[in-house]
Amino acid sequence: MKRIFIVFALGCCLAFIQCGKNDTTFLITENSVGSLLKTSTIGTLETIFVQDSIVKDTSRFKVGTKTEKIKVFEKGGKHLLTLTSNSESVPTIGNIRIFDSRYTTAKGIGLNSTFKEIQNKYTIKKTVTTLNSVVVFPKGSNLYFTIDKEELPSNLRYTTSNIETVQIPDNAKIKYLMLGWD
Repeated sequence: MKRIFIVFALGCCLAFIQCGKNDTTFLITENSVGSLLKTSTIGTLETIFVQDSIVKDTSRFKVGTKTEKIKVFEKGGKHLLTLTSNSESVPTIGNIRIFDSRYTTAKGIGLNSTFKEIQNKYTIKKTVTTLNSVVVFPKGSNLYFTIDKEELPSNLRYTTSNIETVQIPDNAKIKYLMLGWD
C-alpha cells in the first residue's frame, strides 16, 4: 500500500512539474506571444484576452487608411502588450510591443535582459542607430530589441553614425522588446 501511495505521489509531482514547463502564458516565439498567434485576427482579440482588458485606439491619418493600436492590460491594470494591426483585408497583428517583463523568449530573453544575454542567445544580424536608441535585430528572427543611447558610453550617445555591435556595453539594458509579423 505504501508503494502505491509513493508511486502515486511521485506521479502527481511529475505531472505538476510537467504542467509548469508547458505553461506558455508569457512565452514569446516566432509565431506567438502567449495565447496570441501570428494568424490571430483583430476580431478574435476579445476571445484570446478574455481575462484581460483591451483598449483600442483608432486614428485616421488619410482617407481610407487606418492605424489601429490595441493595448492589452491585466485586470489589475498592468500594461501587458501593445498591438498594431496590419492593413490586410482581414486585419491581423502586424507588430507587438512587450511591456510586461514576465514575457520571455524560448531562449529566456525578456525586458530584464542585458545586451550580453542577447548576444549569448542570438546571432546579431544588424544594428540600426536612431536619434535616441540602437535597434538590435537577431538573425533569423522577427524579434528586435531597442537599447536607449543612455546605456551607451557618453561619446556615443549623441552620434548620428551607425553604432556597431562591439560598441554596445554588455550590461546595456533593453528598453523595448518587439516582434514584427508584417
